[in-house]
Amino acid sequence: MQKKIKVGIPRAFLYYRHSVLWKEFFEKLNCNIIVSPETNKEIIELGKKYSIDESCLSSKIYMGHVAYLCDKCDCILVPRICDYGKNNNVCVKFNALYDIAKNLFPRVNILNYNIEKTKLKFEFIGFIKMGLILNKNIFKVIYSYISAKLKEKKHNKILISQQKQLLDNNKIKILVVAHPYNIYDKYIGEPIIKFLKNMNIEIIHADLLDRKKAIKYSYELTDTLYWTYSKELVGAVNYYKDKVDGIIFITSFPCGPDSLVNELLIRKLQNIPITNILIDESTAEAGLITRLESFIDIIKGKKEKND
Repeated sequence: MQKKIKVGIPRAFLYYRHSVLWKEFFEKLNCNIIVSPETNKEIIELGKKYSIDESCLSSKIYMGHVAYLCDKCDCILVPRICDYGKNNNVCVKFNALYDIAKNLFPRVNILNYNIEKTKLKFEFIGFIKMGLILNKNIFKVIYSYISAKLKEKKHNKILISQQKQLLDNNKIKILVVAHPYNIYDKYIGEPIIKFLKNMNIEIIHADLLDRKKAIKYSYELTDTLYWTYSKELVGAVNYYKDKVDGIIFITSFPCGPDSLVNELLIRKLQNIPITNILIDESTAEAGLITRLESFIDIIKGKKEKND
């Protein structure tokens, strides 16, 4: 019996966008999947060890997850994302991850697919090439990709539908604006989300708006934005701004795109309470909670005044 290949998936960055796609694809190819644990102190320290000081916290966390997986699997998935077409670029960190991981961990087999539509490097082709490394049956690989894409699409549709229903209740609603790899990370976003839920706040996630709709709404606020993932968040803010009671921006220090985009939105938005929370390795939870409590008090005071 042939030994199953162990594929490691770092629980960071695009994991929170494509985990369903990746898991289904590799499972259909009869691989064993090893996902790194939720971000913890060990992973933070590993990330700091393998990163330069100027890296954003999210990048350090990613490298920590890769380092954690090094001796636990046969190969580690590190995709390279450059752009989704003309004027649809992503932060350069997604372009560089593959090369950084390859140089930092030369003894590790890095499994990779490449998306750079401006150079005709599409997701489908990347997955087929990657799949053929794991399974020589091209029909099996194509089937696995199609099956995974359909499952991802269905999963996203359910999440979007569930969030729509949250807008109809009478709770205080706060839009949390952050990249999925920040908002769902145990170290960066979870303390904030946990506190808001304990305060009986309805959380609206900016990343759970249909992406095409989000891009469309982003152009109403700015048509010169460079980064695709930032466009999606800008569009979500524009779409939800009249449907929520407040907005929280969550950024990992020192993210360049977020520092520009958040400032742009804060200047453009009027008549709605906004707070911008910057998280780094030394952020104290006590100070964070104090800020959130004050922010909620402001929202409650405004609602009482309007009522």
